[in-house]
Amino acid sequence: MKLLSITVPCYNSQNYMKNCVDSLLEGGNLVEILIVDDGSRDDTAKIADEYAAKYPGIVKAIHQENGGHGEAVNTGLKNATGLYFKVVDSDDWVNKEAYHAILDKLLEITGGPQTLDMMISNFVYEKQGAKRKKVMRYKNYMPQNEIFTWKEMGRMPLGKYILMHSVIYRTGLLRDCGLVLPKHTFYVDNLFVYQPLPHVQTMYYMDVNFYRYFIGRDDQSVNEEVMIRRIDQQIRVNKLMIDTIAGVKNLNKNLRNYMLRYLDIIMAVSSIMLIRSGTEENLAKKKELWRYLKNADLGIYRKLYLSILGRGVNLPGKCGRDLSVSIYKVVQKFYGFN
Repeated sequence: MKLLSITVPCYNSQNYMKNCVDSLLEGGNLVEILIVDDGSRDDTAKIADEYAAKYPGIVKAIHQENGGHGEAVNTGLKNATGLYFKVVDSDDWVNKEAYHAILDKLLEITGGPQTLDMMISNFVYEKQGAKRKKVMRYKNYMPQNEIFTWKEMGRMPLGKYILMHSVIYRTGLLRDCGLVLPKHTFYVDNLFVYQPLPHVQTMYYMDVNFYRYFIGRDDQSVNEEVMIRRIDQQIRVNKLMIDTIAGVKNLNKNLRNYMLRYLDIIMAVSSIMLIRSGTEENLAKKKELWRYLKNADLGIYRKLYLSILGRGVNLPGKCGRDLSVSIYKVVQKFYGFN
């Protein structure tokens, strides 16, 4: 059994996947790298097979019909043999020193008396053209050098969230909670983190800049124009996140508050993209999304609708919508997201 399984979803990734996989090979025999070729039409499949032939004890090439990013993650999870599981997108990479530090710590914890559900580390926004790299760090909100629970978790401010780039999950936990991501859907990285959270009991945070998250391709899913074109997929993910928290009772207070704040910002992102599109059809979809939340859980609806973000994206009339967009642009510039 491997210590860590790393799934690399690939779709037409021939131009950048080598940089990703080469960085992951630094893990040696402690890891397995599952390159999932999601119906690529370029040389992705060929490159994956070449890596699998060259590193037979480490790399596996898996080929499937195109099912989208989520289905590639599902396939990786089905085939994983490691105790822990991580997703690294094919245009991203990892830092060598941080990688070894994390593997050493996972080995140490695995040999100890406690079970670890989730490992958290920093990630770096490798934004093309940016002179200064933004680091998503959690050291002010989580204990360090110890296994901790939600009771010890500090309150993270707006803009601080545990994202897919931050986490390594215990493989068994993902399987036991029944995680299955929707096919042909972008933005499932939010679901990958969010849906298992009610099952997470123990966490460990390492203040190392492990994951390098590249932002800059024109076709990237976080590009605003692309997000608006794919808004129905964003809404689908948003609704599944609503279903997750609406369907769970007796959550730890800190966990529930964190999940509500996470949902708060996802509702705001969905709403602002629907407003930005400028179409009556999408404005109707925005109303329907908030109605979906209201029907799922009235208490959560009231809390989020009356939050700063909720108020900000639900200002009445065209002037209100214009003001919402102006506020969004300020926040966008301040936090440096697309």
